[in-house]
Amino acid sequence: MNRHRERFWEAELHRLQGELLQQAARGTSHAALTPEACFGQALAIARRQQAKAWELRAATSLARLWQRQGQRTEAYELLAPVYGWFTEGFDTADLQDAKTLLEALA
Repeated sequence: MNRHRERFWEAELHRLQGELLQQAARGTSHAALTPEACFGQALAIARRQQAKAWELRAATSLARLWQRQGQRTEAYELLAPVYGWFTEGFDTADLQDAKTLLEALA
């Protein structure tokens, strides 16, 4: 990505890194790089790039993490406006996943 200056997938790569860290580090909290940091980085990059699809994925991942940590209000407040931006495509897996999570958080 750095060598070729190709940034299209950058947000998604950070999000996936966070997902992998969650799987690998269950029960450990001493890692320097956390899933929350990766999701936050993915969210920031997606917003900077105005990449709404990547923003939705990053927000969903971070909201799901916060849900597991008991931060339901914060999770809802993060995800709801991102989901609300969409006006079509509600049959896609990403939007269905976000809707299901929002319903669980409500």
